Amino acid sequence: MIAVRLDPLTPIEEETLLGYKAERFLPIRTGQVFNDRYETIGKLGYGSASTVWFCRDLLTTNKYAALKVYVHSSKKHRELAIYEHIKALSSDHHGRHRIRSLLDSFEIQGPHGRHICLVHEPLGISFEELRDLTADRVFDEDLIRQTFRPILQGFEFLHEEAQVIHTDFQPNNVLVGIHDGSVLDQFAAMANKNPPPKKELPDRIIYASQPMPLTKGLPFLTDFSEARFGSSMHTGIIMPNVYRAPEVILGMEWSYPVDIWSFAMTLWDLFQPERLFTAKSCDGQYSESHHLAQMVAVLGNPPPEFLAASKQSSKYWDQSGNWIHEVAIPAISLESCERRLSDENKKNFLTFIRKMLRWKPEDRSGWHDIFFDEWLLADLIESGEIVRDD
Repeated sequence: MIAVRLDPLTPIEEETLLGYKAERFLPIRTGQVFNDRYETIGKLGYGSASTVWFCRDLLTTNKYAALKVYVHSSKKHRELAIYEHIKALSSDHHGRHRIRSLLDSFEIQGPHGRHICLVHEPLGISFEELRDLTADRVFDEDLIRQTFRPILQGFEFLHEEAQVIHTDFQPNNVLVGIHDGSVLDQFAAMANKNPPPKKELPDRIIYASQPMPLTKGLPFLTDFSEARFGSSMHTGIIMPNVYRAPEVILGMEWSYPVDIWSFAMTLWDLFQPERLFTAKSCDGQYSESHHLAQMVAVLGNPPPEFLAASKQSSKYWDQSGNWIHEVAIPAISLESCERRLSDENKKNFLTFIRKMLRWKPEDRSGWHDIFFDEWLLADLIESGEIVRDD
């Protein structure tokens, strides 16, 4: 079948990104061979700094790979260094197997500069895509528990053994594993039989992405493009805005606990019909003041010693820790925002969430305490796989 040709004047895929510059992206065609080994079959996705391609490994029989091709940029490349560090570790921690592995890396010369390329094992759809396939666009309780426990183990390995802070945990950066590899043959055949729509321009072809089919397998933590080593404290803006921890918003130093905050926010986002913090002003744009006001409504006023560590806090609180900003504190609470549970189950869930959503980073529970929380283990307790001490 011949691929549908799209209107060359209508932006698609990476062209729709804010600040898109075509010359930063490497022009790629299906059937192109990288590093004398990886033949592109179809496009899996794109982002502001890369495109990702499903490839056939020509040096291994019936082997496939996911190729991430970065934009040409002079900025420091974080992800390759993180993956190489993890790959070099000697560890038998179960969480290591929840981190997507790096199979290969190389650079390629493009028309406007050199591009770093990372080769990974192919995986399934993201949790963001999986949510779109679920009833009412939310995960049920058992799915949340069974998928977030292995993710938690991955974070425990990252923090305690690899000493890496992810900083960008969100539904798009968790991918479903592939238990049955025959789905990759099926995907390759489908891409050949039904090629995706494409847009042909004088200097490049832009293809529509083809998501992987639904697969079964344990989840993987992916995308370490914004990760940091935890050997020192950090400053600067990180994290998707609505998942952003308070110490980041307030310009404080931050470290590992930002991942615990985003773990809670991502779990809430996939389990509840609405986000806990919308963080939007009247014009629909992200607003730090609205974000902080909603945090006060849900968590209460922050401790004075927390505010003392931020030069920006005086815009929002007085010296006693009272809110003084013109944006009003909304009439919401953690209890009112939770809309799926009731009675003891709701109480246990909110206790679980409160372990992670704390103003002071050092007050957030560690991964071991989070993992053995009664709500997160409720399905295993009910089945008898875990016996609870009375």
